[in-house]
Amino acid sequence: MKAFVTGATGCVGANTVAALLERGHTVRAAQRPTSRMDALEGLEVELVVADILDPDSLLPAMAGCDWVLHIAAVSDYWRTPAATIYHVNVEGTRNVVQAALRAGVQRLVLTSSVAALGLPQGRSLLDESATFNLPPERFPYGHSKHLAEGVVREAIAQGLDAVIVNPGAVIGPRDVHWISGSLLKEVQEGWGWFAPPGGVSWAAATDVGVGHVLAAEKGRTGERYILAGENCSHRQAIELVAQIVGGRRPVMTVPRPLMILLAWLVRGAGRSGRLPFSADQAWLSAHHIYCDNSKAVRELGYPQTPLRTAIEQAYNWYRERGWLRQAASRPQ
Repeated sequence: MKAFVTGATGCVGANTVAALLERGHTVRAAQRPTSRMDALEGLEVELVVADILDPDSLLPAMAGCDWVLHIAAVSDYWRTPAATIYHVNVEGTRNVVQAALRAGVQRLVLTSSVAALGLPQGRSLLDESATFNLPPERFPYGHSKHLAEGVVREAIAQGLDAVIVNPGAVIGPRDVHWISGSLLKEVQEGWGWFAPPGGVSWAAATDVGVGHVLAAEKGRTGERYILAGENCSHRQAIELVAQIVGGRRPVMTVPRPLMILLAWLVRGAGRSGRLPFSADQAWLSAHHIYCDNSKAVRELGYPQTPLRTAIEQAYNWYRERGWLRQAASRPQ
């Protein structure tokens, strides 16, 4: 198949491009004039200038393609105003979907997020049946992904063959924008001495790339597939990172009530834009947002790389480019 990939110059997009090529497909990768190309290093793709916020650029970019993998989105929500998040994630998706309908592509895969599933009840695991259950103003990013899924479901009703994938917290190579990769840098610089009380479901970037291709090849129309891996507390994740990249391990886990209070304080002070994290991050980090990925494993054959390996892959990729230093105490 020939696939048109939006967001190809980011971590998930570039790993998806790599997986497409490894499985024998050809790729037309969207780039903007300002895009950094480091993530696509070593990958043989056809590049085309296209922007999901420019509808006129999308139809010619899709011409002759069998699949559209729509990955482009605002993912660094803690650095981005809510209005921009909604504009890119919802209206950008609408533009891509309408172009795909007009182009008559065989299948579209939407990259959503486990954030679109809301919070689990108690210690239960999120699965594909979960529904966004937070006030929109509490978590605009998750709400924007929920709305983007709605845009795709409307297009399915109009005849578009589409599948939705919901990655967890993605870590691995080709993360040029330091989304989850920022954790490696912060720990190596000595900021890992405390840990938030919650946890998340981590996913190796290479697995998520393969999962996108498997969804295009095998996914059932209209279905969601959670692309996640190990359910891991923030403390466990920081300790793993410290072992691999060098740096201070956590000496304490912040009590949950204190983390909630911090989120409330940050929400009041964060309008200045000078804080290194957002109220959303602080509030969410007090919760255990764990997932059940068994549907993707069972129906797609989704791989499950250990979190330690995914961190090592990310660290080696950064270190080879001189973006992180060699860890003197790294275990052999």
